[in-house]
Amino acid sequence: MDARLVDEAVEAIRAGRPVVLPTDTVYGLCTTPYHSESVLGMYRLKGRDEQQPTALLSSDLELIFECVPELRGRAGRPARALLPGSLTLVLPNPARRFRWLTGSRPETIGVRVPVLEGSARSIVSRVGVVAATSANLAGGPDPRRLDDVPEEIRSGCAVLVGGGELPGTPSTVVDLTGPEPKILREGAVPAADVLDRIGQRV
Repeated sequence: MDARLVDEAVEAIRAGRPVVLPTDTVYGLCTTPYHSESVLGMYRLKGRDEQQPTALLSSDLELIFECVPELRGRAGRPARALLPGSLTLVLPNPARRFRWLTGSRPETIGVRVPVLEGSARSIVSRVGVVAATSANLAGGPDPRRLDDVPEEIRSGCAVLVGGGELPGTPSTVVDLTGPEPKILREGAVPAADVLDRIGQRV
């Protein structure tokens, strides 16, 4: 682990600059979630529509709950059953927190608690929570390797953190805001496994 690189990435994220990090699925584009301009800058770098949501990502679910305290009750139970893991959960956001992350559905919010390793784990653990999306241009292939991250994004980031070759399949996205769970995108975790785990533990 490169301690200097970790320090630089932590400083950059806290300052609102974009950073590329390896996750448990694909390379991600991250910044602080606390300032709208930082998130909108990340969107512009990626060429992403501002109406598309972006997830809160942390190495600890409890830190997510600190950001969105309404999740500590019933709404957070399925999150405890499913996370950490290669999932993005769409959860209720009744206070409409982080409006610049929620896109066209401000009453919901996406959360990620991946199993991170090495420098990425150290960086996210120190920062606490980041806004994270895949480090590709909008509609482009998900980057499995750091070299797969488009040059437009690489050149616009403050720090690039390598983590070798990743699985390359994005997280499975599960909407838990309705009466029944809905799989919005089947990815790294099979839909049947998600539904089975929720049924057993919630």
